[in-house]
Amino acid sequence: MPGGRLTQQERRQIALGLADDLPYAEIARRLDRPTSTVTREVMRNGGPTGYRADLAQRATERRANRRKPAAPKGAAPQSDGRDAEAVAEYEEAFTTVLMASGLSKMASRVLTCLFTTDAGSLTAAQLTQRLQVSPASISKAVAFLEGQSLVRRERDERRRDRYVVDDELFYQATIASARANDQLVATARRGVAVLGPDTPAAARLENIARFLDFISESVTRAAELAREVLHQPRPDKPVE
Repeated sequence: MPGGRLTQQERRQIALGLADDLPYAEIARRLDRPTSTVTREVMRNGGPTGYRADLAQRATERRANRRKPAAPKGAAPQSDGRDAEAVAEYEEAFTTVLMASGLSKMASRVLTCLFTTDAGSLTAAQLTQRLQVSPASISKAVAFLEGQSLVRRERDERRRDRYVVDDELFYQATIASARANDQLVATARRGVAVLGPDTPAAARLENIARFLDFISESVTRAAELAREVLHQPRPDKPVE
């Protein structure tokens, strides 16, 4: 599998693949590249509808010119023992995947920052410093993530707000999504009564309601069964 940066020809092939509505995995297969490479390339250069090969090439060249010289091979790692360059690349890939799932860029960056922090929590000031953005941008992103049950707010001993991610939030976010489906089910069934049970429109709404009802029940049941997985110790960690 080839490594290194994408070439201009590869970027043109990506643009052609997007024009043909090919999935990222298929475009990546044709380029013999990881799917994450193609996903990241597209999402940071206009998205699937705005991607332009020549513009993406020029943007990459500008970023390369602004980038500081890389540390020589064999240089000492970070104080925590991690490879700073590898961590930065991983964070960028994680952010891109979150954006592809529907989150905004800033919400994705905040969530990535929290997930890749050992403590699993940061203050607004720490997020502002790490991401080099305004406090207002952090506040807006966190408010959205809280509304989606993806982060939790706590007060520390200095009475500062800390934004937290933990294993339980995955369960809570899944249940919240299922409850949103419940609202759609109720609304669809109200439409059946309004439009008349014997009309094609009512039949369509009832089918939608039954489908979403089944999905909601299945997701809730699966989340309850899988909840214990979130609290199991890692395989390489001895049980105390």
